[in-house]
Amino acid sequence: MQAPGLSSLTGGGSKTIGDGSKSKSTLPTHLYNLVHDLIDTEKRDTALLELSKKREDFPDLAPILWNSFGTIAALLQEIVSIYPLLSPPRLTTELSNRCCNALALLQCVASHPETRSAFLNAHIPLYLYPFLNTVCTYRQYEFLRLTSLGVIGALVKMDDSDVITFLLQTQIIPLCLRIMDNGSELSKTVATFIIQKILLDDQGLAYICHTFERFSTVSDVLRKMVLGLVEQPSVRLLKHICRCYLRLSENKHARDALQTCIPNELRDNTFAEDLKDESERLTRKWLQQLLRNIGDVPAESEGTG
Repeated sequence: MQAPGLSSLTGGGSKTIGDGSKSKSTLPTHLYNLVHDLIDTEKRDTALLELSKKREDFPDLAPILWNSFGTIAALLQEIVSIYPLLSPPRLTTELSNRCCNALALLQCVASHPETRSAFLNAHIPLYLYPFLNTVCTYRQYEFLRLTSLGVIGALVKMDDSDVITFLLQTQIIPLCLRIMDNGSELSKTVATFIIQKILLDDQGLAYICHTFERFSTVSDVLRKMVLGLVEQPSVRLLKHICRCYLRLSENKHARDALQTCIPNELRDNTFAEDLKDESERLTRKWLQQLLRNIGDVPAESEGTG
């Protein structure tokens, strides 16, 4: 949904709040009231649902959520209250949806330039890791994992080195790798995107290639995913896998190892049909550059070139 300009949203009046140190934020009065309702346990469920629906329409919602009294604590209370239901699995769809609405508001805070640093300094991403660590395949758990991945994905999408520095000090890489190995297609795609963004940062690439064990763990998961795509193709997932491999090939030690461990399915024309459309030109370019980097002669076909 395209976010309209705030100047066009004047119906019903508006309020302005801020922390005094940065530009103030404005939103319609009824939305400000919904933010206030988050600290009322009886009104919170409705407020979570309505705010999560409207969050993309109001870019300044994030600083308001962060600076409003008790709001972040209320969102974290929603998250922590789910922990006892994770194992053994007792989570209902209703509770999962409610928690995911809270996570969606945290994603809004995570992606906003005025609140991202504070979000990290408060170590809020760590509250999401128990959800990423679940293995239950029921839909309500998958939805919880996917929404949690979306929060981390919003962080890494900003290309902020401070985000990568923070994540490398946590267990996000093994958590993402397990989801890449066993998750649904959509969860695999988001998890692979997170690994891709970590790799694209110099310190992230250095971290993963620092030991052969770290490199091989990532490489093994990527290889298994490529083999899985032969049976169940996903162009979107293949795109992120190719970008991860290409970035790894830019490290000398990893490049040497890739010469022997990269799947043959990326060397031949296995995915030529999947990548034939013009919209996949960038993925073909990445794949061709990968093969050049590891010393292979790229196939002279549209599928790899």
